[in-house]
Amino acid sequence: MVNAKLFLFALCCVMLSACGTGRQAGNVYDIRDYGAVGDGQTDDAVAVQAAINACSQAGGGRVLVPAGYTFMCSPFKLASYVDLHLEANARLLANPDEKVYTESAFRENRGEGMMWISGKNLRQVSITGTGTIDGNGVAFMGKELEDSYELKPVTDFDPRPHVLTLEAVDRLVIRDVTICNSPYWTVHLIGCKDAVIDGVSIRNNLKIRNGDGIDVDHSRHVRIANCYIESGDDCICLKNRREFEEYGSCEDVVVTNCTMVSRSCAIKIGSENMDVINNVLFTGCIIRDSNRGIGIQNRDEGTVTNVVFDNLIVDCRLWSDVWWGKAEPIYVTSYPRAVGNHKDAGWRFPKGATEGRCGEVSRIWFSRIKCISENGVFVGGDVPGKVNNIYFDDVDIHLLRRTDYPGGVYDKRPCDGEGFVHDQVYGFYIDTANDIFINRPRLTWGDERPAAASGRLLKKVNAEVTVR
Repeated sequence: MVNAKLFLFALCCVMLSACGTGRQAGNVYDIRDYGAVGDGQTDDAVAVQAAINACSQAGGGRVLVPAGYTFMCSPFKLASYVDLHLEANARLLANPDEKVYTESAFRENRGEGMMWISGKNLRQVSITGTGTIDGNGVAFMGKELEDSYELKPVTDFDPRPHVLTLEAVDRLVIRDVTICNSPYWTVHLIGCKDAVIDGVSIRNNLKIRNGDGIDVDHSRHVRIANCYIESGDDCICLKNRREFEEYGSCEDVVVTNCTMVSRSCAIKIGSENMDVINNVLFTGCIIRDSNRGIGIQNRDEGTVTNVVFDNLIVDCRLWSDVWWGKAEPIYVTSYPRAVGNHKDAGWRFPKGATEGRCGEVSRIWFSRIKCISENGVFVGGDVPGKVNNIYFDDVDIHLLRRTDYPGGVYDKRPCDGEGFVHDQVYGFYIDTANDIFINRPRLTWGDERPAAASGRLLKKVNAEVTVR
């Protein structure tokens, strides 16, 4: 019996010795053990990168960002088989020095921001925990304006960092973390496959332009659920950027049980789309206080097909022309992209082309949608047949005046030619589209009607519409 007790005591001593401080037990790699300070002033990127590399090289495990510290970091890269875990009250903070951001988020196109946290050609990567990833957004902005921040002047190089850029990741999980204050896009998935984003809170400054929430780009088998997203620009956006054309289509995407607030478009498909967007479902979501609710904004040669929006609440209001949109709760369009001198205009069209063309938008379903807004639904295309087979079933539209901005405008930007349609406010405005079916619509008006209210359910211009 004595020998047994001695054996157990010795075994416990060995286990405690192996654990050391208890911060690196098993496959857990505490970034403090690699030199991270966590005072919010010291650049801890080297230590964070060392912990990630050690974890991946050992076959995988958890890289721990411990509670109670702020770890200010320059850019670093994730690695395969690593779970970057942020404990409650742990924070990763982007270095506010623009000079440390040198790697473009869009390859040779350096006009649309750099990368902060990134990863490429990885397997089984996760970011978890209830801590915070803070992009330090205002540090990269110019003067604060009434409805936005002034963007600093740039030529072909924009130093603003994207918070999280993940390219060609197979089996990705982002769960429960808070990501906030992005200076540019927040979560960008490029060519990823089998990705889950669940329970994530994205809280960006609503005055920061280009501050997208989640961008799903050339990616497949993506599930986004139970998220809360505030962003100056689009909350959730599906697209196919030209810089990453080798990854092919964006398909099989499901978004459920999310709440979104945006100064631009809460749910958007486009505008960059040079391939196929197909098989998409948005269901059980709430959109609040946004400049546009649901938007299909096709501006390139790609197509958009088989998309379902079901059981949504959409609440919109007018904002200034800084933001695209004119309070359209639902917006389905395909127009050729505008030719301009924007900083990245050379990347908007196919190589060698000086103007673009737009692809078909078809087989889109809207059902059980409750809309409250200062403007109605807009559907339009550049030529007959480009936008076709759009179905509205049980769509309830309540129109009322909520701001002092002028009404009677529908926003077609970015498009070639006139960017706006000036007319009265209708429940549905259908312009150059075919096979549009509106079943069981309900239109009501508030006590104070929107400016330029028509009082009518429908206006159609060069369109084929069936109302039942």
